[in-house]
Amino acid sequence: MDNYLKLSVKSDCINEHLSRQVIATFMTSLDPTLEEICDVKTAVSEAVTNAIVHGYENLTGTVNLTAEINGKELYIEVEDYGRGIADVERAREPLYTSQPEKERSGMGFTVMEAFMDYVDVISRPGLGTKVIMKKLIGVAHEM
Repeated sequence: MDNYLKLSVKSDCINEHLSRQVIATFMTSLDPTLEEICDVKTAVSEAVTNAIVHGYENLTGTVNLTAEINGKELYIEVEDYGRGIADVERAREPLYTSQPEKERSGMGFTVMEAFMDYVDVISRPGLGTKVIMKKLIGVAHEM
């Protein structure tokens, strides 16, 4: 492990912006392209927003963000201790939302998968959800 970061924030929408900015700053040692920074910020934004909106809904809790740099790989975990997801595979389907009455697009996991090299979701109803993401940084622009 070259470097790591741990951040715990209150499940408040204002902390989604903070989380994306912290990760963008953290990953600068990898000399990322602007596109790579935007990709990671978007994926983190989706993961943190899911934790706040779906994990805790109208409750207050903690969202933990962990990031590690190993060589050129950026590893990120976003974890909440909220409601959890009963059917992870269904939740990962494009356009599926557990809150259609709130005009949610159901594209959170799809967006994460589009911008990151690897996404995994571990969840247990009543115990919370952990989203694990990885992205190789700087590999494409070295060639």
